[in-house]
Amino acid sequence: MTRSELTAALAQRFPQLVQKDAEMAVAEILGAIAAALSAGNRVEIRGFGSFSLNYRPPRTGRNPKTGEKVAVPGKYVPYFKAGKELREVVIAASSDRTGKVIK
Repeated sequence: MTRSELTAALAQRFPQLVQKDAEMAVAEILGAIAAALSAGNRVEIRGFGSFSLNYRPPRTGRNPKTGEKVAVPGKYVPYFKAGKELREVVIAASSDRTGKVIK
């Protein structure tokens, strides 16, 4: 599902919301999550999951064109961990479709 599909689904589910209002709501939610992560905070949405930052330590990479070694600095990257309820819903849906759990 893309961002535009999410806003369309939100506007369709709540008829009192105009498409522009749904777009604004999605933008505000995503902006708040991004701002919290940028500030180094963890974001937890009960029943859905949590967003946090994981540190990737510095490493030595390789330039694929020249083969030369390149120092890649350490950095923080966004990380999402699905909540228990979301995991259970996904597992139930995937096992219903295929008859077995997808790993």
